[in-house]
Amino acid sequence: MQMGIEQNVSGGNGKVSNESKKNKRRRQRKLSPVQKLYEACSEVFADCGPSIVPSPDKVEKLAAVMVSYLYIMRADGMVQGDVGLRPNMPFFVNERSPIISYLRLHECEKFSIGIFCLPPKSVIPLHNHPGMTVFSKILFGTMHVKAYDWSNEVNVDKNIDVTAVKAITPRSHPDGLRLAKLKVDSEFTAPCKTSILYPSDGGNMHCFTAKTACAVLDVLGPPYCDPDGRHCQYYLEFPFAKLSAEGVSMPEGEEEEEEEGCAWLKERGKPKDLSVVGVCYNGPKITKK
Repeated sequence: MQMGIEQNVSGGNGKVSNESKKNKRRRQRKLSPVQKLYEACSEVFADCGPSIVPSPDKVEKLAAVMVSYLYIMRADGMVQGDVGLRPNMPFFVNERSPIISYLRLHECEKFSIGIFCLPPKSVIPLHNHPGMTVFSKILFGTMHVKAYDWSNEVNVDKNIDVTAVKAITPRSHPDGLRLAKLKVDSEFTAPCKTSILYPSDGGNMHCFTAKTACAVLDVLGPPYCDPDGRHCQYYLEFPFAKLSAEGVSMPEGEEEEEEEGCAWLKERGKPKDLSVVGVCYNGPKITKK
């Protein structure tokens, strides 16, 4: 996630010998977990682009790779050297205002692989992933995740009470509000399943709050790209009930359910207190093809 962060083919007759197959299997066994992830991403995102989602079988394959290879927990909670991280590293110490570190493992026009290192109490504010399919995996720690998708079921009248909006924030304006449906509002502790979000489903806009020191593996396809219009947009969040008195039509009988499962979101700039610093990745190297 970018949020303001500073093989040889030999010739022959085309036949594959049993020996070649054995060499291929032997190579697969020797690959590091990170290399396996990179090669899986290369395959999964090969024919994808903005708003083009990988096929369900490819989504399942990549999720399985992330679960199987990228964390191995021992009884003492230490994470093995698959990605070169330990919970006691300086990235995860919260002595001053929390600084989030980002380790970039790989990035190309098709996908990116990176790890966010969050000290306790640090927050990655509510933000989106335009046209992206995103795989996230908590490597260790406990994290609260709150995620939304845009709602297409409720319409906002442009004549909505401006006074009610300004009562919450002087910068609010009715034309800048958009309704979103709550998809996730829970705590997750490693080991847990790979989280997958899509361009318009699965919680495309999410916020991470570290309850303990956390490391989160992120795979994005395609990655953020400002020139292509895929920039990271942040949002302010307002309770549904406070802005729903006028100008909003709801399906009959669903008012209470919608009130509990929806919120108003408004675009904002990058929060001034958000500090994400790029750091050098010193784990197993990736051999690019």
